[in-house]
Amino acid sequence: MTDAISSILSQIRAHESRAQGALGAPGGLGDALPSNAIDVARPATSDFQKTLSNAIDGVSKAQNEAGALQQAFELGDPRADLARVMVAMQQSQVAFKAAVEVRNRLVQAYQDVMNMPV
Repeated sequence: MTDAISSILSQIRAHESRAQGALGAPGGLGDALPSNAIDVARPATSDFQKTLSNAIDGVSKAQNEAGALQQAFELGDPRADLARVMVAMQQSQVAFKAAVEVRNRLVQAYQDVMNMPV
């Protein structure tokens, strides 16, 4: 599960570095916007949206699997031992905390941008 979190964070960092590179590049966002600026920005937004959606789906899947495993343990299923249930619950908890932290950082970045003087 930590590999998935690391992968998401590295993808976010890659998007951030591409955005910073575009700001300083000649003909990038630092200069006058080209006429096709909207077309250029859409793929990155779509990729970020897909990445974020996949991350949220992964968190939801981990929580659903942990819940199903917990219910199976409570019903006495011999395949659902206590160790597996606890590990699944901890993984879903870590994934949820990571998603909340990413959300908090996105909200903070949005607030920073909105508070910038024009």
